[in-house]
Order: sequence, then C-alpha cells, then structure tokens
Amino acid sequence: MRFVSLLALLCLTALANVHAAAPDLVLRDTITDKAYRTYRLLPFDVPAGVKALEIRFDYTGREARTTIDVGLLGPGEKFDEAFRGWSGGNKRSFMLSASDATPSYLSSPVTQGRWQLLLGVPNIRNGQAAEFTAEVYFQRNDEYGLPTTPAPLKTAAGWYRGDLHMHSEHSDGNCASKSGEKRVPCPLFLTLDAAADRGLDFIAFTEHNTNSHVKELTALQPYFDKLLLIPGMEMTTFQGHANAFNLREPVDFRVSSTAVPDWNALLTEAKQKGALVSINHPRVPTGEACMGCGWSPNPAADLSLVQAVEVINGNDVESPITGIPFWHEQLQKGHRLTAIGGSDTHDVTSKNVSPPPGHIGVPTTVVYAKELSIDAIMDGIRAGNVFVDTAGSRDRKLELSATYGESIVTMGGQLSVPAKQSVTFTARVERMTGGTVEIIRDGKTTRRTAIPTAKHSWSFEETSDGKRHWIRIDVRDADGKLALLGNPIYLN
Repeated sequence: MRFVSLLALLCLTALANVHAAAPDLVLRDTITDKAYRTYRLLPFDVPAGVKALEIRFDYTGREARTTIDVGLLGPGEKFDEAFRGWSGGNKRSFMLSASDATPSYLSSPVTQGRWQLLLGVPNIRNGQAAEFTAEVYFQRNDEYGLPTTPAPLKTAAGWYRGDLHMHSEHSDGNCASKSGEKRVPCPLFLTLDAAADRGLDFIAFTEHNTNSHVKELTALQPYFDKLLLIPGMEMTTFQGHANAFNLREPVDFRVSSTAVPDWNALLTEAKQKGALVSINHPRVPTGEACMGCGWSPNPAADLSLVQAVEVINGNDVESPITGIPFWHEQLQKGHRLTAIGGSDTHDVTSKNVSPPPGHIGVPTTVVYAKELSIDAIMDGIRAGNVFVDTAGSRDRKLELSATYGESIVTMGGQLSVPAKQSVTFTARVERMTGGTVEIIRDGKTTRRTAIPTAKHSWSFEETSDGKRHWIRIDVRDADGKLALLGNPIYLN
C-alpha cells in the first residue's frame, strides 16, 4: 500500500508520551569533530521478560548545526539479522514490540540479550563536541501495552462518538479498485479518512484473528490528530465472534482445539493481554452465509470475562437478528454488560443503497470519558455511561441519572435502595423533538413520554421493593423508530 507508507514517512514526530517512572537505563556518549561522517554503537543489555522497548533521546550542539542520526540493532551476528530500524534525525523517540513499532522501525520481539543504538554523524563542525543522551524504558508487566501512554487527543471530559467494528484489507474488507473495474482488498486508510470526514472522535479496527493492522494504525495516528485509532481483533471462531479492543498482539483463537478447548480459555488470554471484550452480533444465524456468527459457546462462556455486547450491528436495529433481546437476557441473569454498537464496515466506498450496509458510524457508540484516549474510552465502556445512536447523528444526546438521598449515579452505576423507598430518575434528551422517551424496567417498557423540545429533561420515580432491578431508557423518533438506546442503572 504505497501511499500509506509514504504518508507514514511524513509523520516526522511520534506521539507525545508521559512517563510515570524513571528510565530503566540511561546511555550517554560524547561526539567530537573526529566523528564527522562516521558511525558508532552504544551497547545495552535487555533482560528477560521485556515485552516492549522505548527509547527517548536528545543531543546538544544543534545550534552549531551538529546532526546525530539514530537507529537500532538487536541481537544477531549479521547486520540483516540484528537490524531493527533507522529513523535518522527525524524522531526523538521510538518504540517497538512484537506486534507494533514506530514508523522507521520494525516490529520485533524484545528478546533478552545485547542490543545496540546505532549512531551516525552526518555533520559536526571543526572544534565542536556534542553529548548524546538516550533514555531506555522496558515494559515488563503482564498486561500487554505500550511502555508509555500516548497523550490524549483531547483532555476534556465529555461525550465522545465512535464506531467500534470495522474491517479493511487486513482481513475481509474489500472495495472497488481506483479504476472501479474490479474488487480489491480495501486499504485501511480509506476507512480512516471516511471516519474523520464523518466527524467521529474514535474508531476501532477489529480485523478477523490478526493484528497485522496495529503497526499501520500507529503510523497513521499522528496524521489523524482528531480521530483516536483503537487497535482490536474480532476473535472469530466456529462458536461465535467477539471483539477484543485495545489488543495489540495475537491470541490463539482456535476454540475447540487442544490448545484452546473452549471460549473461557480464549477470554482468559484476552483478559491477560489487557483487552476489553464485547460479544458481536449474538443473534445472527450461524450457517454457510455467516459461519460461526451466532453466539453459541459450548460449554457456556463465563460472562464475567466479558464487558460488553454489540446490541446493534450495522442496520439491524430492530430486525429479527438484533442483539437487544440477547443483551436483556444477560442483564436479567445479573451480567452487567455494556450495550454498544458497530457498523461492521467492510466496504467504506459503497454507495449503492442509502444508507449503505455497514455504513461507517451507523450506529455510533457514544461514550462518556474523562478524555479522548484509548484508556479513557475503554474505562468509559467498562463504566457503562454509554448510549448508542442508531442513525449515527453528530448531535443527538441521551443522559440518565438516578438520585437516592445524597447518592447520584449515571448509566452503568448502582444504587442500594431499601424496600418502599423511592429513587428519582432524571432523563435528558437533545435533538429529538417530536420523539418519545421509553422507560424500560427489567426488559419491559413501563411508560412513555413525549419530547416537546430540542432539549428535554424529565424526571420520574421508581419505588424499590428491595430486590435487584435494572432501569434504562430508549428514545424513539417521530416515526416511532428506535433512535437512541441507553444503558441501565442498577438497583440493589
């Protein structure tokens, strides 16, 4: 994909990073004018158990036009075995792991042994000297991730809108070629561009059983400076599909094999690698048209290892295969799973029908998060203060809070309320004039109220019987179609 590679090379700086801890190693070297147009090596040892490596560096003498280029060599007797990348002078930090790397560097397992920084000095004037300093960070913990946290794209708390399910040429995404004469694997960049044009805040790429796209997302994130790119994998098995968000390395998806006897083994591995898991399109029939698409783990999966359910996939809002009834069943069993949606886009260029199947951002999952970062969006989904905009609008809003005494919670929250005590719920809806709010208690609609204005707030009371219940709201548009789907507040 030539144009994507060129675009990645234009990203001259890596994402800003913050460190909570001191570097594991600090390497220093003094460069004099004798180093003019020469190379030298700075060796350092990587211990066992390191999953990711980051290097941040700087040098003095730039004001005198000194230039020091940098690259990296890993263990190996020959240059081509040891070579891990070369960024010259255009990056002051870079990272690599088994599945991801900063552009200019090659993803590679961070194996134990002797590594070396490779320095090149294309220019240093007579009589000048410069000091090179490199901070080396090792990420060793069991939860997989980057050794540092990328800076958030936005630092304010608020509602962020995104699409949590899509595919590109890295799995089965396809589209018309540039000439339009044939179908080809669809470049990932086209989907990102469409998501940015649509005004989404975040997008999750969930390729089938592969993480080959992770490095490309890392390369493209600096270019898409207002669109958060979340890596993921659709764990695709013969007994159901599930998205693993923020998963950067492979998981063994071979459910029912000797290595992975059941879904619980797969879910446990995904959890160990830091992923948030959502069951996909659970009611889609399994068959030759969509092998393994329906959720049918055998034995039953431990849903304490699952955090969310894709209740709306593409345009199946209230079709026979919508995931809403499945989700309600799990809520009734006591599983607190956050409802989300995803377009399942495979062809972002399709314009044959309106809206196209799998049209990006339809539906949109709207997450309340403390900032626009991967960790914050994941935390927001786990917390459950989330609603699904079935039409993928840019401005519709749904909020629900509950108050008992001095306690106030939002969607996803819990209140403990003694029997015969009342809880005050407050719903706030925007841009749904002429529509209707529906109150749903334990899966059954109990009452409705009209929405007379563009910004509508309405309170209602629920009396506790001391038993466990969940209460949520939906919003229908003026034509009676489900427009906004809310997550529950839990009682007792």
